[in-house]
Amino acid sequence: MSSPGVHPNGALGVETLGMTMRFGAFTALDDVSIRVMPGAFHALLGENGAGKSTLVKCMMGFYHATAGQMTVGGFEAIIRDPRDAHAKGLGMVYQHFTLVPSLTAAENLVISRRDTPAVIDWARERVALTDFMDQMPFRVPLDIPVQQLSAGERQKLEILKQLYLGRRFLILDEPTSVLTPDEADEVLGHVKAMCTNGQISVLMITHKFREVSAFADDVSVLRRGRHVGSGQVAALSHAEMAAMMIGAEAARAPATRSGDPGTAVLEVRGIRTRDRSGLKLIEIDRLTVRAGEVVGVAGISGNGQMELMEVLTGQRPVEAGEIRVKGAAYRATREQAQALAVRYLPEEPLRNACAARMSVTENIAFRSFDLNGSGRRFWLSGREMRTRATELVTAFKVKTASLDAPISALSGGNVQRAVLARELTGDVSLLVISNPCFGLDFSAVAEIRARIIAARNAGAAVLLMSEDLDEVMELSDRILVMSEGRIAYQTPAATASLAEIGYHMGGHA
Repeated sequence: MSSPGVHPNGALGVETLGMTMRFGAFTALDDVSIRVMPGAFHALLGENGAGKSTLVKCMMGFYHATAGQMTVGGFEAIIRDPRDAHAKGLGMVYQHFTLVPSLTAAENLVISRRDTPAVIDWARERVALTDFMDQMPFRVPLDIPVQQLSAGERQKLEILKQLYLGRRFLILDEPTSVLTPDEADEVLGHVKAMCTNGQISVLMITHKFREVSAFADDVSVLRRGRHVGSGQVAALSHAEMAAMMIGAEAARAPATRSGDPGTAVLEVRGIRTRDRSGLKLIEIDRLTVRAGEVVGVAGISGNGQMELMEVLTGQRPVEAGEIRVKGAAYRATREQAQALAVRYLPEEPLRNACAARMSVTENIAFRSFDLNGSGRRFWLSGREMRTRATELVTAFKVKTASLDAPISALSGGNVQRAVLARELTGDVSLLVISNPCFGLDFSAVAEIRARIIAARNAGAAVLLMSEDLDEVMELSDRILVMSEGRIAYQTPAATASLAEIGYHMGGHA
């Protein structure tokens, strides 16, 4: 692997030389040079907005760099569009799925080829797919519609599709965001083995230092569009990588936990509902969250966490059971949520907790626009809404060009901060959260987790549903595991065993 060209087993070396990308007066990439050796597993770190996505879009031909060059296999490469990139052996696995949900895995693979015939000989294709799968380090069911696969299985299929198409250099964009730690380790372990064997090279965009240390050979760091450091992973600590990413801000103490749990705030008893397919039953026999505690719900994607969140927010009807908040029957109406101080931070808040085209001011005002100091009112006060939004944007460090900008113009981390500003203002008795840090950068993750612990310390009961087991372990006082639509296991976080949690997440009784 001393040559920047091609490994004997096919893996490609890729290098960017002085890559620069300007959008008008804004420079998104400034003279970025990065080399990925053939057969290397190379991590790309940087906060949101650091230029990672811009760099890989230039490499894949979605953008045409303002300046700079690129080599593939040791030769200069002119990549005009993604087809050119594919023809040269480059492929990308995106953070969001690109599969056709209604088609099976086999159908998705076959139609992804450029030479797919008008009439498909499925008997022959089945033999070829079976041979292909026999050579792969992991498998997915071929005959099940993608919409019925778990998120983890879909991500595996995205990687398999690139390998099926013969890509020898893979760009992975946050490939484990929807995977459990065990799944992530399995997938990345197999990908790493293929790199070690010289079959592929990988450039992985990630925010997870643990995965960088466990699987990557080399790391490069971008900050504000510039390449600020590279090195061998074995020679760098997490603190050193964080310092390159965000400079002096890297030195952060973890959130301090204080106080003991109080009385029960949320009680779920005998809840029965159907999953998204309508075929599987979700059954929550008993779930309690007390004041001043974080109860973390771990589980592989697709085991009922989404349905539980929808039940608690009133978006999914139940067939049986009851929910009580502070002893009162709770049906998740807006009036009840306000009276009982129940707040929500759902997954993907831009889709589930915001009106994307409305302004930052208007979105922050959703909870209180019709209230004043003495109760409800029948008019809107634009001045009060703007004053309040200004205070909260400052307090929660929401970065926005204008309070009048649509909230969809904000980065993911700033949308999260804006929703937290709205949901954590005033008295909070119960905070229900789902994947609060999905896809966010190191700085945003640290701040949002600190806010959650601060709410807990102030006496809020917090129910945290997360597919990031590290997050569950860090924030929780008690940990529950959901498997097959049920609470399968619970343990105090202080004595939790990762192996035991993983065992129950995998569906083992």
